[in-house]
Amino acid sequence: MNFIKRKILPHITNFLNYKEAIVIYGARQVGKTTIMKILIKELKTTNNIPDEAIFYLDLEDLEILEVCNQGVDHLIRYIEARTSYNSNSPSNSSPAASSPKGKIYLFIDEIQYLNNASSFIKLMVDNHSDRFKLIISGSSVLDIKLKIKQSLVGRIVTFEVFGLDFEEFLWFKNKTFNLNKIAHPDKKTQKELKHLFEEFIIFGAYPRVALISNLNNKKYYLKELIQTYIKKDIKDIGKIRNIMKFNNFLRVLADQAGNLLNIDELASSIGLSRETVYDYLTLLEGTYIARRLTPFFKNLRSELTKMPKIYFEDSGVLNYLKYNDIVEKVSGELFENCIYTELRKTLGLDILRYWRTQSKQEIDFVIDHKKQLFTLEAKKIYSGQKTTGLNYFSQKYPNSKSFIITLEKRKEAKENISLLYPWEIFSTILLLPRP
Repeated sequence: MNFIKRKILPHITNFLNYKEAIVIYGARQVGKTTIMKILIKELKTTNNIPDEAIFYLDLEDLEILEVCNQGVDHLIRYIEARTSYNSNSPSNSSPAASSPKGKIYLFIDEIQYLNNASSFIKLMVDNHSDRFKLIISGSSVLDIKLKIKQSLVGRIVTFEVFGLDFEEFLWFKNKTFNLNKIAHPDKKTQKELKHLFEEFIIFGAYPRVALISNLNNKKYYLKELIQTYIKKDIKDIGKIRNIMKFNNFLRVLADQAGNLLNIDELASSIGLSRETVYDYLTLLEGTYIARRLTPFFKNLRSELTKMPKIYFEDSGVLNYLKYNDIVEKVSGELFENCIYTELRKTLGLDILRYWRTQSKQEIDFVIDHKKQLFTLEAKKIYSGQKTTGLNYFSQKYPNSKSFIITLEKRKEAKENISLLYPWEIFSTILLLPRP
């Protein structure tokens, strides 16, 4: 079976021969299991690891889960009964060395179902890393944080998997554009990229959705995914009792995407306590549905806004929750939210902020990276609108660089502002090394 690779794969493979357990986590359906299967395929084809030295265990299989829940020793006996591979050979002490004879690679999918995941991983790494290399995945940050504790510091390396970024989306669509080289695309290329980016916004970044070409099937699959994941799994994880109010909370939150999040107003409009709203937000952040973006400030007196803005982690999910359907039209809010997801996936949240002053000067995104500031405004169509926020910020912080990200350039921007298409940010801002 042919798999489409993801950008995170080389980072993971770098640690395949270290003793620490590899932990791959992220939302459901973003490709964690596929990544594990690609790793298995590469071990076999590139590293010449035999089939009998590789075990894949899916903890959604209740019989396999029972085996693992009985403890490390029981699992080892289970494996030894199923392979003649020499698992008693000592391992090479060099972390960069190729895998020695006898090393068994143990892939465990959906670790959050395990009763005591942290203890299980600790025992495997501390007592059996010479015989087993552990690669595990988990779907819920909340569950992983509950079960994988601080005691595992130094025993695990973690990798967070998101939905596709636009460049990966093109790979999944079998489109051969070199986004790092596109500076001034011809009209045909520009038109095709615009059409593809609009599809990316409308349907979001789930890999399986990107692979479906039939429009009705694409809509059906995305709706089913949202219904199952958000309206069942997440409610179960959060033990939500008042389903109607939670659904209202999701709808109101979707209407506020890209705006300041006033907790008191939100709680009042839905009839929930502030504590419940905070609990719901924590639940949505822990399950990769929505995320609060905090403000950038250097001067507390003039930049006093402390309220976060709210964004959704997938624009297709936002599209459905906002309209209760998959609407095939790109709004300004969906466009801005999609730019957020691109920046968030590539740069992380540590250096990504928004900016707003008491006098309501505002910028959608600020990137603060190694004393260099980048400011970005997301405008679906740019036709010469005023850029007072960008101008004010550049006067206040002369070392900053200003950008407008747009799908349609109807006028050129002023000299101190660069006008970019969304796919051009890969050759400018997104090439920054991750912190």
